[in-house]
Amino acid sequence: MNLHEYQAKALFAAYGMPVPNNLIAHTPAQARAAAETFSTEQVVVKAQVHAGGRGKAGGVKIVDTPREAEDYAKSMLGTHFVTAHTSTAGQPVNAILVEEICLIDNELYLGMIVEPAQECVFITASTQGGMELEQVMRNTPDKILKVQVDSGVGITPEQSAGLALQLGLSGEQGEQFIQLLERLYSLFIDKELALVEISPLVVTAEGNLVCLDGKIIVDNSSLERHPDIAALRDETQEIGFKP
Repeated sequence: MNLHEYQAKALFAAYGMPVPNNLIAHTPAQARAAAETFSTEQVVVKAQVHAGGRGKAGGVKIVDTPREAEDYAKSMLGTHFVTAHTSTAGQPVNAILVEEICLIDNELYLGMIVEPAQECVFITASTQGGMELEQVMRNTPDKILKVQVDSGVGITPEQSAGLALQLGLSGEQGEQFIQLLERLYSLFIDKELALVEISPLVVTAEGNLVCLDGKIIVDNSSLERHPDIAALRDETQEIGFKP
């Protein structure tokens, strides 16, 4: 089962992981009101669909005023949004995420995945995240770092510190990464997830790590044990989804 970005970020925040201030809107008026509450003049508006490639298809936009956020919501809500990761019918847009903008200094990638064949969790990471990630995975997969986690031990300090250094993070940023990685692993294990991706995990101009986007896939066999997660299911997104 896939989750929306806003649902993934709510879980990140619940586990103490840094995410931008955001609000979900189901009407244009709610999108405008959300934009009016934030401290930044510009905000980001994002169509909430179960599909990658939103940025390239116009599903993510920086707007300058609350009125522009409202107009974007009017243009998207109730439509079917098509990307390279949907069928030609597209995915229904029922919600818009309105989010404070942050100044980005660098974009990274961080993920976790269960490898059923090996019955273990792998951490995946890269110095290139965001829209560049697909190109990296396609053309230079060797740039994706991969670390196996012993389920009986968990992530070791050596693994966390080593990954931080390979991603170019040291000092305070390295400490932030180690803490974030530990919390992400706790979320992954507690909720019995199948995959998590933070792409991009950004370093802001102020030098802080922030989860700017989030993707979560849940192991369907675990849903009975996690009714809070099962309640997040959006069946309207399951018709046109193309993995």
